[in-house]
Amino acid sequence: MRVSVQQEPFDLGAEANRFAAGDTGSGAIVTFTGVVRDLAQGDLDVMEIEHYPGMTEKAIAAIAEDARQRWSLADVLVIHRYGRLAPGDRIMMVATAARHRKDAFDAAEFLMDYLKSRAPFWKKEISGEGSDWVAAKDEDEAALDRW
Repeated sequence: MRVSVQQEPFDLGAEANRFAAGDTGSGAIVTFTGVVRDLAQGDLDVMEIEHYPGMTEKAIAAIAEDARQRWSLADVLVIHRYGRLAPGDRIMMVATAARHRKDAFDAAEFLMDYLKSRAPFWKKEISGEGSDWVAAKDEDEAALDRW
């Protein structure tokens, strides 16, 4: 299991290959990559993501371990970036490995729902009009509540 909270970009292919290397017992490996999107379509300059070092990694590691046990995962990878990110930049990656695809997909979705709604990150959208903190959305909480 690996959790990385980092400022620098990650290479999606390299991370997926490293995650899968040597795994001969899993029948499924699922990967998901989140991308900064410009919902205002042309207005977003950057998204600034803040976190508390140490606390954030610990919280994500705990939920990743929960997923590993719930779905009998062989391995888990979570990468989440912080700092200033532009539209189109990769913001996060989740990878799960399991004997069966349903477990790998369900665990990956669970982790993504957690990262979207409860992981201790604070996001601010900055545009030519100013800046606004991104508020939690009811649908993100509802997605996590189903688990």
